[in-house]
Amino acid sequence: MRASTPNADLLASWVLDGAERALHLVSHLTDDELVGPLLPTINPLLWELGHLAWFQEKFVLERAAGQPPILPFGDAVYDSGAIPHDTRWRLALPSRADTVDYVRTVAERVAAQVRSADATDVLRHFARYTVHHYDTHTEALTYTLQALGHALPALPGLTAGPAPTTTAEDRAGGDVQFAGGRFLLGGQLADSFVYDNEKWAHPVEVEPFALARFAVTQAEFAEFVDAGGYADPRLWSDGGAWLAATGATAPLYWRREPDGGWQRRHFDTWLALEPALPVHHVCWWEADAFCRWAGRRLPTEVEWEFAATGGKHPRETYPWGADPPEAEHAATDWRHGGPVEVHGCARGDSPDGVRQLIGNVWEWTSSEFRGYPNFERDAYHENSEQFFGSRKVLRGGAWATRGRYLRSTLRNYFTEDRRDVLAGLRTCPVGR
Repeated sequence: MRASTPNADLLASWVLDGAERALHLVSHLTDDELVGPLLPTINPLLWELGHLAWFQEKFVLERAAGQPPILPFGDAVYDSGAIPHDTRWRLALPSRADTVDYVRTVAERVAAQVRSADATDVLRHFARYTVHHYDTHTEALTYTLQALGHALPALPGLTAGPAPTTTAEDRAGGDVQFAGGRFLLGGQLADSFVYDNEKWAHPVEVEPFALARFAVTQAEFAEFVDAGGYADPRLWSDGGAWLAATGATAPLYWRREPDGGWQRRHFDTWLALEPALPVHHVCWWEADAFCRWAGRRLPTEVEWEFAATGGKHPRETYPWGADPPEAEHAATDWRHGGPVEVHGCARGDSPDGVRQLIGNVWEWTSSEFRGYPNFERDAYHENSEQFFGSRKVLRGGAWATRGRYLRSTLRNYFTEDRRDVLAGLRTCPVGR
């Protein structure tokens, strides 16, 4: 059974929650920190908040409901498709108080529209689309807090609790074997929500393969680093140019301890490396080099989705079924304030026993991001098509991803050099 479409009250609560979560993530920052330094991988946070509200207003209140704009200058300030990245630091933006008021005003009006008895399914579709736009940006806000060394605030409404405990049976690793076969890849009309890059399901042939039960851990990646993996040009293929340009010698946010071990910066705190946590903040080039060193390979996105769904049709929304992710299924929604051990969340196993395909860290695949054969563009044209052929596909979500945003068919996509995202990897044996 697939996850159901949210009713009007639930969707309205998502609208309000999305706005409040974005505001809360940056509520502890000073006004200067809400602008921050000009970096290629982040936006000025004050601009980003306004952009989120503008996007929601544009698609729901203006286009679907026919209302006049709240801010007459909104298009000139917040349209990400028209305003170059570096220009966003030079704009005359509304004040912090006015921006917060704008975010809440738009969300409240959209929630009221969603609850209206005469709301169309089109309006509610775009309301959900803008909720998930908030979801992607609130995860990006989390990346920004990490990149700039700010604290991650305690998030209201979440009961973090301890990370899930594991048993010896939980820690049994190795590879899970898949026979392959004919498989429907992608989203279907019956799904409650999919993006254009998931459209539409189409048959593919999957050769037999095997996939690691667990994601690669920090301890495993540290072995690669300590073995001189970053200094061996044979492992880097086309990533050698990236390596030379960056001078990277370890994953982003790692540093050596005096005793020769490693520490990892988690937001504003340095921690001793946690061996059983998944490695993250590694780019595609680093993931590929690790695989070459280990005599392994990255899975294709077809193999990843086959594993997440058991290759079944009809399929469930998540590897474990239709129920939304809870703590026992997956590390999502900032629930633990960071990643959990790769052995945790046993109730979220795929039908064949692969763990944490949803949540904890996004997983790089070997696949280039391209449109499916029957691609059908969304109303938001800039979402996918402009990136076809220039990025790699990631799957599964991370600990800071909203559970309501995730599903087994969801495709994420970044350039090979991005290390700031919550991305790790899972491997396959070569030849299978």
